[in-house]
Amino acid sequence: MSSSNRAWQIASPGKLILADAGPRPPPGPHQVLVRNRAVSLNYRDLLCLDHSPNYPIKHKADMVPCLDGAGEIEAVGEGSQWKVGDRVIIQPNTWLTGTDPRNFKLNETIGAGEIDGTLQQYMLWNDDRVFKAPDSMTFEEACTLYTAGVTAWYSLKYGEPKLQAGGNILTQGTGGVSCYAIQIAAAEGATVVATSSSDEKLEIAKKLGAKHLINYRKTPDWSVEVLKATNGEGVDVVVEVVGGAGLLNSVRAARFGGRISVIGILSGDDTPVALTQPLLYGAKTLQACFGAGSKEMAIELSAFAEKHRLHPPIAQVFEFEEADKAMEALRTLSGVGKIVIKV
Repeated sequence: MSSSNRAWQIASPGKLILADAGPRPPPGPHQVLVRNRAVSLNYRDLLCLDHSPNYPIKHKADMVPCLDGAGEIEAVGEGSQWKVGDRVIIQPNTWLTGTDPRNFKLNETIGAGEIDGTLQQYMLWNDDRVFKAPDSMTFEEACTLYTAGVTAWYSLKYGEPKLQAGGNILTQGTGGVSCYAIQIAAAEGATVVATSSSDEKLEIAKKLGAKHLINYRKTPDWSVEVLKATNGEGVDVVVEVVGGAGLLNSVRAARFGGRISVIGILSGDDTPVALTQPLLYGAKTLQACFGAGSKEMAIELSAFAEKHRLHPPIAQVFEFEEADKAMEALRTLSGVGKIVIKV
């Protein structure tokens, strides 16, 4: 058996190459060597691949991209809490505990800057920077849990009002975060109002646990439909992934004292929106969730996902040798859920 490590590297803006990254490094004290089994892709990975000015960090030469990954422990260093064969998920940053987003450091996140990411067969990592994967999930499912899942968990569970049984939430689209939010809320006993651009995707949202379905292409002023679905009150929490001018609809869809959790700007639209009056007179909170969340939150979600047997939908699965094709597929993703690469 070869002791080498193959990795995809960014050779130049927009171009990936598969390279021999040298021998597998032995773990030192409180380190683990992880055999990566699956990697999920995020829009941020494209920004890094393209050396986009919209990602504010310069990357080293031959950077290994991607921040999400799941695998098994191949070897452990002295004093490690893990054992060989344990199924784990990579914690890609140094935000380990607490709720203060200042603990998230962009320049200490893997797959960018000076720190190689998960798109490699083996990864040497700190003992406290991995957490247990749900036994109920495949590696392909588990690798989506941190960025997509924890972002949804953070949005729903941290802030007031928070997700609770008998409450209600609004999700947008059928991307990774929204699919997790639907499943989490439904498992918690909350009512989910889901919006999407197509009736076909709304049917998938329904299968994931959404109760009220709104096609925003057919109903541009969809906040009116949200109010109808909630007896005129609005939802407790909006998981806002689109941004732009549509943000006003999200604010209107939240109840008095409700919360709009902003986690994305998929529209690419920075149109100024008059939010002061609906926020002020509705006593509503606009909260930004950046950096996905802490390892502590991830551990909470992992246990919740195992208890409730959550299974995030996967849009496409690529083989390791097809990682460059997977990245290109991400540019035009129109399916439901995440793109995953088997390692």
